Amino acid sequence: MTDTTDLDAEDRKIVTLARSARARNGVPEGAAVRDETGRTYVAGTVALESLKLSALQTAVAMAVASGATSLEAAAVVSSAETPSDGDRAAVRDLGGPDTPVLLAGPDGTLRVRVTAG
Repeated sequence: MTDTTDLDAEDRKIVTLARSARARNGVPEGAAVRDETGRTYVAGTVALESLKLSALQTAVAMAVASGATSLEAAAVVSSAETPSDGDRAAVRDLGGPDTPVLLAGPDGTLRVRVTAG
């Protein structure tokens, strides 16, 4: 496990935003993505009867719906040990295989940094 101080300021910011979304909304996961212009999109898990999206899938969808054409980075705060294949695929679809995906625990401690590929 790695402290988030090992991240640059922009990556720390999206981890903090993801953590805040999780806590504020009382959802299992919070996520944030940063697009090619530096804008951030923050989301929580969507768990409706007819629609289920992870927090990261929701954040990517929000970026796309707002006109983003690429991603610089993605972060998810979860109790999971690794980002799901579905989360990595959503990031890869918009950002490409080299886009970093940061996974932090509920306390904000970075667990893993992988690429979307």
